[in-house]
Amino acid sequence: MGAVKNVWNAKDVAEAPDCSQIQIPTSSRSVDPSLPLPQITPLVTELCKDLFKKWSNLDDSRFSVETVSGGITNLLLKATVKEEDGNDVSVTVRLYGPNTDYVINRERELQAIKYLSAAGFGANLLAVFGNGMVQSFINARTLVPLDMRNPKLASEIARELRRFHQVEIPGCKEPQLWIDTFKFYEKASSLEFDDSEKQKIYKTISFSEVYNEIVELKELTSHFNAPVVFSHNDLLSGNIMVNDEEEKLYFIDFEYGSYNYRGFDIGNHFNEYAGYECDYSLYPTKDEQYHFFRHYLGPDKPQEVSDKDLEALYVEANTYMLASHLYWAVWGIVQAKFSPIKFDYLGYFFLRYNEYIKQKEKCLSLARSFLSQSEAG
Repeated sequence: MGAVKNVWNAKDVAEAPDCSQIQIPTSSRSVDPSLPLPQITPLVTELCKDLFKKWSNLDDSRFSVETVSGGITNLLLKATVKEEDGNDVSVTVRLYGPNTDYVINRERELQAIKYLSAAGFGANLLAVFGNGMVQSFINARTLVPLDMRNPKLASEIARELRRFHQVEIPGCKEPQLWIDTFKFYEKASSLEFDDSEKQKIYKTISFSEVYNEIVELKELTSHFNAPVVFSHNDLLSGNIMVNDEEEKLYFIDFEYGSYNYRGFDIGNHFNEYAGYECDYSLYPTKDEQYHFFRHYLGPDKPQEVSDKDLEALYVEANTYMLASHLYWAVWGIVQAKFSPIKFDYLGYFFLRYNEYIKQKEKCLSLARSFLSQSEAG
């Protein structure tokens, strides 16, 4: 299915000769994200003073902190400082959720952020501390799932995703989909819950069945020869921002970013049309997907993309869409055990896994038919 040529190398535009050598301020301080905002505010104030010398002697009254959003893996805060010249400067403080190291490779995330920000993606990394990071503040609104159906926004997302997929990040370029899925599976299949109700629900899961589904899908997708690109892997509406006045789009939060299969990143994005409620009646239609593909494959001349290329990417994305369900299903079980955030992660497993089962035969039949025709042709 044709390789995606990597034409963007973030090293070429980084301020330092090697992004890995950029010096980022660090602090060993941590801030408990479960605290109420009035208790978090003085802690974030002290953190900012510790990290940024120009603010170290400012009075606490010059600092204000407000909540931007609280996802299911981290808390985003906006810290605003009135500097000595009277100007207000804002930064974003991201607090990692407790125990997220079970599902997120923070070292990989920090490595990627330096190169992605140099290539013009997301916010600039300003500092790192015990359980989070400080980034430049983006003046934009966060999308909601229905925004992604807007044809104009969908085409902008497609073009930006193509550009994202052209960034080169140093290090391991092995696709992480099946490595991470099996890692989550191994952890998920050997848990025991203190909560008896959760344990009862957990015991209804047939892990041998889940394992067989993962193995079967992994084998089938191996025949696609899908391009391996640096992928966002979590391109839900909450990780896309837009400044409507400037008509500028931003991808944010690269904590799940890694080299991966192109089709997975696109299929996973389509699954996110359903939102946290997992309303899969909102999954994009074939026409909506083709609109996205035209702007992804031919950003300058979308109407000139061939039917053959559209069909190939349609099959690729909708097969890896199934992998997205399996990935986040087993992820949900791990989170159910280790995350203190009040979210029905076990229920999320069943929502994702049941949708996988519902879509499996149709998508696998489409994939097998396409592969057999490709081999014959």
